[in-house]
Amino acid sequence: MRRVYLLLPTAQRARAVAGELLLHRVEWRHMHVIANENVSLDGLPQASLAQRSDLLASLARGAAVGCAIGLLVALIALVCPPEDVRIAGGTVVILALSGAGFGAGVAAVVGVEVRNTRLKRFEEAILRGELLMMIDVPKERVEEIEDMIELHHVQAHGEGSDKTIALFR
Repeated sequence: MRRVYLLLPTAQRARAVAGELLLHRVEWRHMHVIANENVSLDGLPQASLAQRSDLLASLARGAAVGCAIGLLVALIALVCPPEDVRIAGGTVVILALSGAGFGAGVAAVVGVEVRNTRLKRFEEAILRGELLMMIDVPKERVEEIEDMIELHHVQAHGEGSDKTIALFR
C-alpha cells in the first residue's frame, strides 16, 4: 500500500474528491483528512489519532528500548545475582517483556502528544486552513488515482506518495 497526499483548499473540495474516490472503488476507511481546528470536517473521513500523531513510531521505539534495558538488567542479574536468589531463563524473559511493555507505555504517552513527523511538511498549509487528505491505495493504483485527481480537481495539489504500514491503516 502507498499513501497519496493531497492538499485541498476547502472542505467542499475535499468532499468532492472523497465522493469521486468512492466512485473509483477507494473505500472510506482508506481516506483520512486532517485540518486545523477552525475547519469543519463534517462529512469527511477524519484521520485517527495514530495517523495524526507519532504514536505508532513511538510505540515501536519505546518497546525496543524497553526490551533492551530489560535484557540488560536480566544479564546483569545473571552475572551478579543477589544473595540467595537463583536467576533462571524465565526471569530473563519476564524482565525483557516487562521492559518492553513499560517502554511502550511510556513512549505511547509521549507519542500521542507529538505530531506525526511524516506530516511536518504540511504543517504550514494546515495552519493556513488547507485540508490534508491522505489516501491509502495499492501501489499499482497510485498513478491512476493521482491522474484522476489531477484531471478532475484542479484545485487539489498532489503532494506525492510514500509507503504506509498495511497493518496500521
